[in-house]
Amino acid sequence: QVRLVESGGGLVQPGGSLRLSCAASGNIFSIYAMGWYRQAPGKQRELVAIITSVGSTNYADSVKGRFTISRDNAKNTVYLQMDSLKPEDTAVYYCNSHLAVVGGAGAWDYWGQGTQVTVSS
Repeated sequence: QVRLVESGGGLVQPGGSLRLSCAASGNIFSIYAMGWYRQAPGKQRELVAIITSVGSTNYADSVKGRFTISRDNAKNTVYLQMDSLKPEDTAVYYCNSHLAVVGGAGAWDYWGQGTQVTVSS
C-alpha cells in the first residue's frame, strides 16, 4: 500500500508565499517522478510542476518564475515553494507520484488527498 500525505496549504494574501510538502510511504521500490497538480472550482485538474528522479523539472507556464519544485529522494518527499502568489493560484493542490512498488509490475500513478490553497486579501 502506498500513501501520499500532503501538508502546507492554507490562506495567504496576494504576493505571499506558501510551501507544500508531500511524503510518499509504503512498499515503494522506486519513484520515477513526483509532481503537483491543481484543480480550481469548475476547472479541470492541471499540471503545476513535476520533477524526475534525476532532478529534471517542468513547470506550467502560469507558474514559471514563481514556483519551485524540489525533492528529497532519501525521504521520498517532494516540495513546492510558491512565491508571488496570485488569486488565480487558488485551488486544491494534489501531489502525484509515478512509482513502482516492491514485487509489482510496472510503474503507476498515485495521488494524495489534496490540500487547499487560497490566495485572497
